[in-house]
Amino acid sequence: MWRYLAGGVAALLLIAGGWLMIGGQAHSGASTSAAPSARPSDTAAATSPAPDLPEADNATRARRRFERFDRDRDGKVTRDEFLEPRRKAFAKLDRDGDGKLSFDEWAARTVDRFATADRDRSGALDEKEFAATAPKHKPRRASPCADAVHSDD
Repeated sequence: MWRYLAGGVAALLLIAGGWLMIGGQAHSGASTSAAPSARPSDTAAATSPAPDLPEADNATRARRRFERFDRDRDGKVTRDEFLEPRRKAFAKLDRDGDGKLSFDEWAARTVDRFATADRDRSGALDEKEFAATAPKHKPRRASPCADAVHSDD
């Protein structure tokens, strides 16, 4: 613990010293290093106008989005075009294709997960079966510094 305290104090002292050095130069107008000599290429770049850079593409983010929705390219997004992505998502959920979404169709992933976990097909999950429904977490990536930090203490 004392190492962290000593490190913190040392860091604060370094910051304060740097601040005093920079502040002292600003007030005295002195510089600790000589100004670099100007090269011919630097003066030429400073006097010549900037080269013409290519302008940004006219298709802005909003324009590209508009173009994705405007399927018939008539310059207008109709209600049907606007709702098309939602229709595709609905069609994926509507398993029986009747145009109606039942609760089981809406919760299909959860229903499937329950059915997979219910090994004995009793319609209820015991403790072990329920444990199988827990979301899978990605393992945390170990820090390469973690071993070094803990081994010094």
